[in-house]
Amino acid sequence: MKMAQGNGMLITYALGSCIGICLYDQKIKLASLIHIMLPLNMEPGRKNTMKYADTGIRETLKIMESKGALRSRITAKIAGGAKMFEVSGGSLGNIGQRNIESVRAHLKREGIQLLKEDVGGSVARTLLFDPSNGLACIRCYGRQEMIF
Repeated sequence: MKMAQGNGMLITYALGSCIGICLYDQKIKLASLIHIMLPLNMEPGRKNTMKYADTGIRETLKIMESKGALRSRITAKIAGGAKMFEVSGGSLGNIGQRNIESVRAHLKREGIQLLKEDVGGSVARTLLFDPSNGLACIRCYGRQEMIF
C-alpha cells in the first residue's frame, strides 16, 4: 500500500489476478493505492496484511482516517482480477474472480462507494493513480489507455 496527499503519482504494476484498489478522499486529496493478491487473510500473524482484500482495505481505511479522511467521503476505483492461466483440476479456481468478489464485498461492508472498475479479462494491467485529482489510468498490452 502506498499513500500520497495532493501531488505525486501512485503506481502499481503487473495486476494479473491481483486487484489494485484506489481509495480517495477528494476534499483533502488523500489517495491510497493497495495491491492485493488474495481475497482473505487466512494466515494469522502474517506481517503483510496489505496483500489481502479483507485486512488490506480495513487497515488502509484506518490509516486514511488517522490522516483526516472521513469514511463518508472516501470512494474507490478498482482494476485487475484477470484470469491469467487455465488451471485444470486445481483447487484454487479462478483467483482473479475470487479477488474481484472479495474486494467488492469488503468495500461494501466498509461503506465505501465503488465508482468505477476495470476488472476481469485475461490481460495484466498497470494502474496509475493521481492524488491531485483522483483520476486513475490503466495501461495494458493491446488496449488503448483508459482514464477513469
